[in-house]
Amino acid sequence: MTTEALAEPVVPVRRSWMTWLFLANLGLWLAIYAPIQVLLPQQAELVDAAGKEAVFGLVTGVGAVVALIANPLIGLSSDRTTSRFGRRHPWTLAGALVGAAGLAVLSSAATVGAMVLGWCLVQAGVNGMLASLTSAVPDRVPVRQRAKVGGLVGVAQMLGTVLGAVVVTVLVTGLTSGYLACAAVVVAGALAFVLITPDVRLPLDARPALRWRELWVSPRRHPDFAWAWCAHFMINLGNAFGTLYLLYFLGDAVRHPSPEDGLLVLMLLYGVALAIGAFVVGAHSDRTGRRKPFVLMAAGVMAVAALILAAWPTWTAALVAAPLLGVGFGGYWAVALALLTQVLPAASDRAKDLGVLNIANSLPQVVAPLLATFVLASLGGYRGLFAVSAVATLCAALLVSRVRSVA
Repeated sequence: MTTEALAEPVVPVRRSWMTWLFLANLGLWLAIYAPIQVLLPQQAELVDAAGKEAVFGLVTGVGAVVALIANPLIGLSSDRTTSRFGRRHPWTLAGALVGAAGLAVLSSAATVGAMVLGWCLVQAGVNGMLASLTSAVPDRVPVRQRAKVGGLVGVAQMLGTVLGAVVVTVLVTGLTSGYLACAAVVVAGALAFVLITPDVRLPLDARPALRWRELWVSPRRHPDFAWAWCAHFMINLGNAFGTLYLLYFLGDAVRHPSPEDGLLVLMLLYGVALAIGAFVVGAHSDRTGRRKPFVLMAAGVMAVAALILAAWPTWTAALVAAPLLGVGFGGYWAVALALLTQVLPAASDRAKDLGVLNIANSLPQVVAPLLATFVLASLGGYRGLFAVSAVATLCAALLVSRVRSVA
């Protein structure tokens, strides 16, 4: 008999549950993106002004390796947790606390080694939190409601980007206060979700055996899972090419008089457009029951935004491209989470399998800095970088078209 923890959900979730999930995700993504967008680049420049790009690439690259390992491992452990507090909530809270500890280390880091240590702790913690929060969607949300919830998760991710920039450039000043503010936000979001929302307990007799080889998901046995993973990886790779070096792009290519202020303007445009794209596309996807056409449309819009910057790397072009990218990525995230949860191989391994899928979020952070260094040096600088971003995004569209079990 299927236990409640492993059953396919049929009762729609309430708005209050969506709100607390949204706030927990908002804190998670703010803790990631505020450092990536602003704090880590500034800190890298303070540590080594001449080699700031190399320092930033090293720190984010090593941290991303930790992220891609932590996410499926913690997901696998979460699937087998029989705590009386539930199988997801303990990992959500623990992840937030570890991430906050890493942010505290970064707040006083004065060397490259200290930066690497702090960022690795952040990535390990928040990716554990990500594994548990993402699995809450197939655990509790019926299929017919998942694009709507996916849209909220996507908005939380990108609003975390916008609010992260606001928090560390407007509300607080300085590296120390910026990092500590991020730590407070991620813990507050996790605490609220854990204390207010329910989490079903997994009975001890229903716990699957813990076998580490199960981290592997066979592409031959589960081809739709494999195609969806590859598409998710490519679209995140394209997004990483377009956003990781945005602060340096504004300063070195656009020659903006205040790159930090320019970044804030672009992120605000991006965030508003993303929210619109996520809600509109998510609602239409749930209403029609279709996923792939909306993914293809979103990828096309994102590719156009990247090509605009490749052809016209100016401040005016950035003002045009930012909302286009926001609409596209918001629409993608609304539908992507629904599509990805519909190709999971087994209910007993939801968090583990979503952790494997989340590698497609983290791995581009490892690959993108390495490839971007070559592209910037050999393929036309930032024009080449944005062109490669467009190509990666279009490849994602081709890959998702190979998924057969989801319309």
